[in-house]
Amino acid sequence: MSTENNKKNVKRANVNSKVKKTSANSKKTYYKAKSNSNTKNAKSAKKYSKKPVQKVPVTPLKIAFLGGLNEIGKNLTVFECNDDIVIIDCGMAFPDGDMLGVDLVIPDFTYLEQNKDRVKGIVITHGHEDHIGGLPYLLSKVNVPIYGTRLTVGLIENKLKEHSLDHVSLHAVDAGGTVSLGCFDIELIHVNHSIPDAVGVAIHSPAGTVVHTGDFKIDCTPMSGGMINLSRFAQLGDKGVLALMADSTNASRPGYTSTEQTVADSFDTLFRRAKRSRIIIATFASNISRVQQIINCAKKFDRKVAFSGRSMVNYMNVAKELGYLEVPENIIIDIDALKDYPMDKIVLVTTGSQGEPMSALSRMAYSDHRKVSVGAGDFIIISANPIPGNERTVGNVVDELLKRGCEVVHESMYEVHVSGHACQEELKILHSLVKPKYFIPVHGEQKHLRKHMDIALSLGMKRQNIFIGDIGKVVELTDDYMKELAPVPAGKVFVDGLGVGDVGSIVLRDRKHLGQDGLIIIVASLDVYDGHVISGPDIVSRGFVYVRESEGLLDEVKTCALDILEDCAQRNIHEWGVIKNKIKDDVAKLILQRTRRSPMILPILMEV
Repeated sequence: MSTENNKKNVKRANVNSKVKKTSANSKKTYYKAKSNSNTKNAKSAKKYSKKPVQKVPVTPLKIAFLGGLNEIGKNLTVFECNDDIVIIDCGMAFPDGDMLGVDLVIPDFTYLEQNKDRVKGIVITHGHEDHIGGLPYLLSKVNVPIYGTRLTVGLIENKLKEHSLDHVSLHAVDAGGTVSLGCFDIELIHVNHSIPDAVGVAIHSPAGTVVHTGDFKIDCTPMSGGMINLSRFAQLGDKGVLALMADSTNASRPGYTSTEQTVADSFDTLFRRAKRSRIIIATFASNISRVQQIINCAKKFDRKVAFSGRSMVNYMNVAKELGYLEVPENIIIDIDALKDYPMDKIVLVTTGSQGEPMSALSRMAYSDHRKVSVGAGDFIIISANPIPGNERTVGNVVDELLKRGCEVVHESMYEVHVSGHACQEELKILHSLVKPKYFIPVHGEQKHLRKHMDIALSLGMKRQNIFIGDIGKVVELTDDYMKELAPVPAGKVFVDGLGVGDVGSIVLRDRKHLGQDGLIIIVASLDVYDGHVISGPDIVSRGFVYVRESEGLLDEVKTCALDILEDCAQRNIHEWGVIKNKIKDDVAKLILQRTRRSPMILPILMEV
């Protein structure tokens, strides 16, 4: 039996051996077939690759900068694709010290006027003046719809009523919503800023997606509205972002921007300190969250709140009407009712945190306010950072308040203000989430833009993928390239009273000349026939010298002008342009020799 079993086992082993060999052979055959198949595919692929590949042309995206670069304020960016134009923001800027008599500065809208039929709409990121202040002046020339969040649209509506622009189409869109404008889909993304309802935008175009942050910061404990929607920025980054345009205002500041909650704590401390004083707080009219903090603190310490300044009253009315300002019953009083309450029961919220000459706080400081007089017993808090260039003006107002016996607290002494703009670490977070192919720093002076570029470079961005723009510059983007195009008309337009653009560089030069050196007017009447002097010349001086103490000098000027007029009459020169230039030149030389000054000289000639 065992022998038979052994024979059967041998047979089974031979069979298994044959199966294994066959299996091995079949594997060899399979790999050989696969190898042959790959060779055939490679040959066919090689043969196919010789044919030219038809690449679908991509429509490029053009971005033109009409404001907001190499300056603070006046933000306006134009996006073009196919024949469609979309505008992001339309702001204004405050005049600097050299812009004598100018009320505000707006962008040059020439390019938009030339292409107004292509403009599909304006999307506004938030309701600050440097983003909405130019709208009335643009909409008087280019009538297009406006899109923004509820508070932003409410503030714009109030502003347009002041300019009698009731025909404009306004559309309120919640953060997270999308607006279709031509070939663009504009998505609104919630961000934190110093005004509620601020958004960044994702501009979806045929060329790709551009993320524009607007003004923003990352605040984990904001006063209202919830934290910035970082998850949406991350989702866009995962899908692919063509370019990032990010706020550069605080790019030179390390670390993180403080939360608004720190200001609330500081107000609490200062209110306790000012137990027996009237509290006056100057802040931006648009800083609704800050005013809410003040109202909350006033309620806690049993004080009434009054508002001073037209813009402050307008902003608060809109915010209260739309539900962005929670006001306890009977806490708000009219400014005329201040006299009915003890000083230690009052909080006056006012404009003028930037030292503007016509603002409520400035008028109080210089005893020019009709309803409020300040002095000993007033505790004044300036809850704002000076805008670059305004430091001296703010300092002058503080000095005047101190001279009157007021106690003044400003930003450098306590945390009574936090910025609404992201610092370096916050910018790094956003860059890392969005992961853009190209980067364009916006909203800031050259030093801010360059510092923001350095941040992008430190995160691995290539220098050739970063564009530092300027007013009027145009950049074209596709996934394959970024290049600069020919500039478009751009610049500054000055608004003086009701005049828009009628004050230019020559007028400002004359105003500066008049302000520095004064004016001399020379008036004379000439014979219509022979050109001899009939009366005069009379000399009028304004802002040059005190007439009663300089009669000798003015007599010399009169004699010089008379000699020139008589000489021209004798030489038969009757062209008034020639005569006036001769008077200007000779009188200017005389005055320069006598006084080392160069006043403006204005000859006025009349024929009789």
